[in-house]
Amino acid sequence: MKIHAEEAEATEIISRSGAELIEDGWTILTHCNTGPLATSGYGTALGIIIMAQQQGKNIEVFVDETRPLLQGARLTTWELKKASVKSTLITDSMAGYFINRGKINCIITGADRIAANGDAANKIGTYTLAVLAHENGIPFYIAAPTTTIDPDIKTGKEIPIEERGAEEVTHIREVSIAPEGISVANPAFDVTPHRYITAIITEKGIIRPPYTRAIRAIV
Repeated sequence: MKIHAEEAEATEIISRSGAELIEDGWTILTHCNTGPLATSGYGTALGIIIMAQQQGKNIEVFVDETRPLLQGARLTTWELKKASVKSTLITDSMAGYFINRGKINCIITGADRIAANGDAANKIGTYTLAVLAHENGIPFYIAAPTTTIDPDIKTGKEIPIEERGAEEVTHIREVSIAPEGISVANPAFDVTPHRYITAIITEKGIIRPPYTRAIRAIV
């Protein structure tokens, strides 16, 4: 119960701090699922979005469906509907199209692990979004509690990446969509280098570059 209470408090602080970075009228892109269903608290990236809405900001959210397990389509859209936040579901490969056309003002995602230098591992596809944000001059934010930071890992290259089963790619709800026996690569996460991250939003404050020094000061 104590861990649950601490998590809930941390995610609420993250949500309030991050919401201050969101401007009225913005459209935000998010990836995977980072709301109460994922965190058992207020939420991290999604908590920030919902908090901004509750503060009266007129925002809209584009949700990557997040292949291959579709956490964005199945979970994030449901949570946004429950929170009455205007949202639009897109496939992962559509993100660059909308970013390039000026439809997205910022990107916010969570993180599963953060290295001492600020490199962040998150659901596969996050690195792509960070590069797109950098190329198109929009902020890319990571929202995560400080428990996600591993000071013993110097860079993201040391973070092990899980390789998941082929059927997640070749099948949708047990229905095959690919030729039988096809070779499949299915890494669950990728690592975003710290140079593409505008800021890391935590319950102990917003961390900005240079990350190694800032993370050391907080953790």
